[in-house]
Amino acid sequence: MTETRYVTTPIYYVNDKPHVGHAYTSVAADVLARWWRLQGHEVFFLTGTDEHGQKVEKAARDAGMDPQAFTDRVSQHFRDLTGTLGLSNDDFIRTTESRHKAACSALWEELAKRDEIYLGHYEGWYAVRDEAFYGPDELTERDGVKYAPSGAPVEWVREPSYFFRLSKWQNWLLDYYNTKVEFIAPESRRNEVISFVKSGLQDLSISRTSFRWGVPVPGEPSHVMYVWLDALTNYITAAGYPDTMAERWKFWPASVHLVGKDIVRFHAIYWPAFLKAAGLEPPKRVFAHGWWTIEGQKMSKSLGNVIDPVALVAEYGLDPLRYFLLREVPFGSDGDFSRKALANRLNGELADALGNLANRTLSLIQRNCEGKLPAEATISPADEGLFNLLISLQATVGGELSDQKFHVALETIFRVVRAANVYITEQAPWALKKTDPVRMAAVLRHLHTVLRRVATMLQPFMPTTMNALLDQLGVPKDARDIMALRTPLPAGTTLPPPSPLFRKIEIEAA
Repeated sequence: MTETRYVTTPIYYVNDKPHVGHAYTSVAADVLARWWRLQGHEVFFLTGTDEHGQKVEKAARDAGMDPQAFTDRVSQHFRDLTGTLGLSNDDFIRTTESRHKAACSALWEELAKRDEIYLGHYEGWYAVRDEAFYGPDELTERDGVKYAPSGAPVEWVREPSYFFRLSKWQNWLLDYYNTKVEFIAPESRRNEVISFVKSGLQDLSISRTSFRWGVPVPGEPSHVMYVWLDALTNYITAAGYPDTMAERWKFWPASVHLVGKDIVRFHAIYWPAFLKAAGLEPPKRVFAHGWWTIEGQKMSKSLGNVIDPVALVAEYGLDPLRYFLLREVPFGSDGDFSRKALANRLNGELADALGNLANRTLSLIQRNCEGKLPAEATISPADEGLFNLLISLQATVGGELSDQKFHVALETIFRVVRAANVYITEQAPWALKKTDPVRMAAVLRHLHTVLRRVATMLQPFMPTTMNALLDQLGVPKDARDIMALRTPLPAGTTLPPPSPLFRKIEIEAA
């Protein structure tokens, strides 16, 4: 049954160029969007840039630029990255767009109409880098400077502010988390959020007067909206809000917001509370992934180890990078990025296991079957082990991707690849040419069936390379979704000569 699905990345903050962490989230969202499309669902995939706030205003000033010109330049780096990573996003939103400012104003006015906002004064510890306030019990002090849990320095701020009645929604949030167990994932982040909410929610400051770079508060031009109220609204802006009759509104509520673990609180506490208070449905799921370290060290501009994903694509190729990012570590955990690990995955799993299997199979069809696909054949006892792995492959992989277990989904698929490599060695179709050509043709057809199934399901991860493999397998362009796997290719289909799918990388000795 066709369904609507909506996946988002966080909108990326434009105080610097994109790094491999941005690529990680974007590729994960793209894989989900592509997988859903393969299943025939109607999909909306959103990414974009977060361009307001004190931190951006400061970065623009340090660069000697007007904030709008600065954000225009940096945002373009993120837009360009969507092409470099081969993303299939349906929209790219910027929070400086007029449609977004209109949506923010409409949400504010709806909250105000419902008496969810009031004017007061705020004083507390504020981290400019995080655009967030912190309680005294969350701070640490070194050399007379107080720091937030993120490591950002904080300063004492007192200014007039509008407040959102967040405390009013504490019990509702806890009930919601209990009822919608799948709303926050993974489990560690869910426990973290629940613990924070149980500790007691204070009303939330949602406007600032100490800087100007933001969305003005309706009727109060001396105030700009708190950057997180502004930023989070992007997800409904792109769906057409405040026009709930818009074509894209059918996609709301979002199926899943993919975010880094450092911003899960904003997405899993503030965002559902804002929405519920405005009479809107919360998203169905927030998944907070881990961080990448680089060769064992935290990514840092001061350490000079921030990795440019554009350079990685140039060095290793796009699809190997996409594969590695989602194969190497569980999506909810932290992981260490190393070029050696990437090369090992590329060489061992992509080139040796999958690439070699495809080349051996298709080369044998070229030499021994006149380059034409053999007829379907009965499954013999010797084939059952391999085909048993295919029976539930689609359902298993689909379930793993629904839980954002990307690395498990890939392991499930590559378990089939490894089994097929054992199968081709044991059946030795090259030797059957003289002794049993009928069996040889059957073995090669079975291997072709496996390769078609694997290539179809790997398209979301490695779209360019898997489309090249499907070309070599003779699969028509309009027969590459999940439903098409039910229809076997006709015997005698002419297959083009195979060519290598992956180039191996030489690994430097330690």
